[in-house]
Amino acid sequence: MIPSYIAPRLILASSSPYRRELLSRLQLPFDTISPDIIETALPAEAPQQTALRLARAKAQAVARLAPGSLVIGSDQVATLDGGQIGKPGNHANALAQLQLMRGRQVVFHTALCLWDGRNADEQAACQLDNIQTVVTFRNLPDAELDAYLRIEQPYDCAGSAKNEGLGIAILERIDSCDPTALTGLPMIALTGMLRRAGVRLFGT
Repeated sequence: MIPSYIAPRLILASSSPYRRELLSRLQLPFDTISPDIIETALPAEAPQQTALRLARAKAQAVARLAPGSLVIGSDQVATLDGGQIGKPGNHANALAQLQLMRGRQVVFHTALCLWDGRNADEQAACQLDNIQTVVTFRNLPDAELDAYLRIEQPYDCAGSAKNEGLGIAILERIDSCDPTALTGLPMIALTGMLRRAGVRLFGT
């Protein structure tokens, strides 16, 4: 007799509504648990290493709370000239970010980790990848940048622009192998990881 397929519990280690919306597109049941970790770069740490370390730390932290689950962790670091750009937090900081980035290219590192809590071997349990997205910002005047920010208020977004919303109007070009990476959860990479973990994406 062929054993029946039992889907593992799937958990998104994030409180981000953007990542939650993206994951819901797969039409798989999942829970969300916000990881309790410190999300700051280490001294002299390269941006992509920060993103990879934090994505893994988020997934691992939640996996400890839910043994036997599949846990998705993701983290994004934006960089300009190699320096990290954080979430602005308020209007003044966001405007300063956009003024600095206009007419220039910003590199977004979106790291993804799928932690398989069914595997006791930590090395084998962890699938990890970094998706790079290069974004070219339009060279817009202060008045337009200020008007955009007052409409959409993307103060919780690194780079101060929501590409899935009105923010697309201040971008000139997006180059990436995974179109959802910029929003915070690389879905092409994730579906590949889920397949390798044995998840049946279409129920068969």
